[in-house]
Formats: sequence, C-alpha cells, structure tokens
Amino acid sequence: MNPSQITVLGECVADAFCEPASASNELALRVLPGGGPANTAASLARLGTSARLLARLSGDVFGRLFRAHLEESGVDLSYAVPAAEPSTLAVAELDAQGQAAFSFHAQNTADWQWTAQELAGVDLSGTACVHTGSLALVREPGAAVVEEFLSAASARATISIDPNVRPLLVRPEVYRARLAHWCALTDVLRLSEDDLELLLPGTSPERACDVWHAAGARLVVITRGADGALASLDGERLQVPAVATRVVDTVGAGDSFTAGLLHHLGARGHLGGRLTGLDLGEVAQACRFAARVAALTCSVAGPNPPWQRQLDRLTAVGGI
Repeated sequence: MNPSQITVLGECVADAFCEPASASNELALRVLPGGGPANTAASLARLGTSARLLARLSGDVFGRLFRAHLEESGVDLSYAVPAAEPSTLAVAELDAQGQAAFSFHAQNTADWQWTAQELAGVDLSGTACVHTGSLALVREPGAAVVEEFLSAASARATISIDPNVRPLLVRPEVYRARLAHWCALTDVLRLSEDDLELLLPGTSPERACDVWHAAGARLVVITRGADGALASLDGERLQVPAVATRVVDTVGAGDSFTAGLLHHLGARGHLGGRLTGLDLGEVAQACRFAARVAALTCSVAGPNPPWQRQLDRLTAVGGI
C-alpha cells in the first residue's frame, strides 16, 4: 500500500444536467457521475495520488455509472460498500455564467446509511490523509458514524474537511452547530465563499479564518471563484489569484481545487500528521497548483477533473 495514500469518505451523486429536448413537453437530462467526495477522489487519482474512496454504492444504473467512472479514473474501491438503497440524484440548471443551481432527490438513498460496522474494518495503516465533507457529515443516520471514524483516523492521519454546504437538503444551522467540532478534528479546512456566507453570515474571510483557527484548524483555504483563494496557515495569510480560463461550467471546481491542494501537499511529504514543517511558501505553491486544476475542470462540462498528463501538456506549451 502506498504510504502517501489519501482516503476519501463520502457520497456519489448522479448529476443530471438539463439539455434541449426534441419536443416542448419533454425534458432531456444528461447524467454525469458526481458528488463532492467522489469528485475529489477521482481528481486525486487522475493527478497520480493513490486515492481510495469509502462510499456506499447502489446497484442501480447510477451506482454502476459511479463504479465505472471511479475505476476508470484509478480510484481504489476495495472498501466500497454494495448498498441496497437507490443512488442520490441531483438535477442541475446552469445560468449564463456556468453556475449550477441544484435540486436534490436524496431521501433514504444509499449515501447516508453508514453503520459503525461498515467502517470498523477499514485499514488506515497506509493512509496519510483522510478527506471528507459535504452531506456525509450532516445527513443522518450516517453522520455521527462518519465523525467517529474521523476522530479515530486523526490519531494517524492528516484530516481534511470540505463542508460544501447544501442548504436545500440540510439547514445551514446544522452545519453551524457542528463546525467547531469539525475544526477540532481537522487539519485542513477548504470551503467556498458561498459556504462562508452560509456558515458565518456577514463575516469577512480573514475573521472567519481566525475563528476556525481558534477552533483547531491549522490550514484554512477559502476559494473565491474568479477572485482566487485566501489561504491562512495558523493566522499567516496570502492571496492566490485564479487562473484565467474559458468557463463552460463550475461544477466540481471546488472539489478539484481540494484535490490539487492535497495532492501537492502529499507529494512533498506534508501529509500524515499535523502539517508539521509546512510554511506559507509551500501553501502558496500548493494553492497555485490547485487553482490550475480547478481552472481545467471549469473548462469542460460537468465534474470532469483533469489528468496529470493534461496539466503537463499545458505547462509545456505555456498554457494554464
């Protein structure tokens, strides 16, 4: 087992995009495999990190789509749980800027039914980092089980969390009530500017970083779309510009940024503990790399993160 492996825990979601139909009384949907944790795992694997996804995969048509996509991306599914429940479905409508508004079909679906027994046998001896977030941390009945798993994993692995707030499914107050506890568990907290506004309304990004540092998170990164990202390491801060690209849509961009960040930190030996030895210069390099990964994701339709060879080709010709 690769000692720098990253284990991702969380949901797979079928992202259905509305497309022009042949008749006015029809709706055409193009379905792509998505879900924040699944997107992050796929992106990590495509970048060359040994990535394993702990997911509950339905046997339905969407579950088979998830499995094929993740395996083709190189994700290890050896601990994925075959689930009897249906897959979660999200229907996305894109605005003129490529921003997606989702409606969710997630009642009693496979992703939220984690039991302690399903996670008890997971071997983390070769895992340098455990990443989770999104709905897996707040949807019952599995949320408490996921938190317990993180608490146990923190004894040997770096912990990374992306809250990825979904107010249509879970009230923001639920996230707010758990956020201090998550910060006490996590070493890396990556979230979007939209998440910030839902979690700490009216709070500046800098003030929010200080609040989350005080609760325990060492590295906080707030992504701000076209305005780049703010990174704060124990209160030392820097701004990283976004990478200019032609935006098709922004679906999965934040997940790709997280993957790029963790991949870069892992490749330089910073994962596997409490980020000891990490300095602001290395954070800047990791965020710049992550911004390139996110930009490439925005340049194609849906949550389709780039492969390392694509990044290499663009670097060679002076592109992104």
